[in-house]
Order: sequence, then structure tokens, then C-alpha cells
Amino acid sequence: MIVASPITPLENLLRAILDFFHNSVGLPWGWSVVALTIVVRIALVPLVVRQIHSMQNLQAHAPQMKEIQRKYKGDRTKMNEELMKFYKENNINPASSCLPLLAQFPIFISLFYVLRHFANDPPGGNLAWLHVVPSIADPVLSHWSGYLLLFIYAASQIASTYFMSATMDKTQRRIMMVLPIAFIPLISRFPTGLVLYWMTTNLWTVGQGLVTRRLAPKPVTPPKRSSRTAPKEQAEETDDGARAPQPAPKPAGQPRVVRRKKKRAKR
Repeated sequence: MIVASPITPLENLLRAILDFFHNSVGLPWGWSVVALTIVVRIALVPLVVRQIHSMQNLQAHAPQMKEIQRKYKGDRTKMNEELMKFYKENNINPASSCLPLLAQFPIFISLFYVLRHFANDPPGGNLAWLHVVPSIADPVLSHWSGYLLLFIYAASQIASTYFMSATMDKTQRRIMMVLPIAFIPLISRFPTGLVLYWMTTNLWTVGQGLVTRRLAPKPVTPPKRSSRTAPKEQAEETDDGARAPQPAPKPAGQPRVVRRKKKRAKR
């Protein structure tokens, strides 16, 4: 009750949205959860846009940040100070990439209580989904279909992590790819509808990552220089900072005059 009390308004809002999709639109309860997930993802679009911009900004400044980490790798305190200074100078907010996940946490908890209420007091209507899941209010492992949902959840979570962790280093990225598998024992105790919600969220994130990659501008690669391409002339600087004069260009070649040797007269 201590945890449920602050999120009771959100719990009532989610229940009202589920009732709307079930009673007004006519969707079964399982598909109402899917529709609720889509509504939540649409509402989080502004945060997702900030997340994408933050990740692109981090990726653009990755070489400078790696240089700071290399320079101060022996002094972690100094390295963190320099990184924070670099973030401030370049208007980078690393926390922006976590905003959509933090915003979904209270929704996740509220939906957990809604589905638990469904288990204690089943509403009218069919709680099955795709004629495979018997009830979205039952625990995941209460039916064989739960193992299938857990597999789809793990695969979709790994795929969404692959698209959303492009700016992380290799070690952090590997940890994020392994975490979905480590969370399976905990998630297996949740109601099936909650896994359905998170699975739909992951699939949405995968589609969002594919669209973002297609619409993102491709980096411009510098033109390749061939052996016939003349290098650009650059003025050299002397020790006092002044630019040294460039050597005068050689005049265009003139036709060579061939002198014929005079033939000596025969005696």
C-alpha cells in the first residue's frame, strides 16, 4: 500500500484507458494492453526525440571524450571534472538518454497493480490473447505460452538495446546486452500482460531504431586522393608565427630548341 498509494491516480488512468479500448473500441483485454502500450509510446515521443538528439550529440563528440578519458585515465576525479566541463561547454546532457526509461517505470508499476486486480477480481470479457495465452492476469509461467513470451521478450530487449546503445563503449554495451537474460527469473514472476506490455515496447523501440537509422543523415566521407591529384598548397608558418612566402610557381614549359651540329667539310 505504501508503494501503491502515490501511483493510484496513474493506476486509475491506465484502467480507464484499458476500459475504453475494451468497452468502447471492442478490443479484447490482451489487445487493449497492446493498444495501451502504443498510446504510452506516442506520449513519450518528445522524450524519445530528446534521447535521440542526445545520443547523436554524444556520438559526434565521442573522439574528444575518449581523448579526455585517455589523458586522465590515472586520475578518475580529474577525468570526471573534465568530462563535466566538456558536457557543459557543448550542451550535452547524458541523462537525456535515460528519460524514456525513467518515465515508463511508474507506468510499469501501475500496470502491475491493474493486472493484479484483474487476477483477484476478473473483469467481464475474455482475458486470452491470440488464442495462445489463456489469461493476461496469470503469472507468466502458469502456461507453456509464457516461455514463448519470455523468449520473444529477451530477443526484442537485446535488439532494442543494440539500437539504443550505439554510443556506449564495448564493455557497457555487452553488459546491457546480457541484462535482459539475467532479468528473466525476475520477470517470470510477473503477470503475463506485463510481459506483453514490455515486449510490445521493445518491438516499438526496434522499429523506431530502424526508422531513425534510415532518416539520419549519412556521414560525408572525404574524397579519395589519387596519385594524379595535386595536393592543396598550404602556407608554412615560421617560428615567429608569420607565414613563409610560397615559392614562385614554375613557368609553363617552353618548347625545347634543338640545335643541329654543323657538318664538317671533308678534305
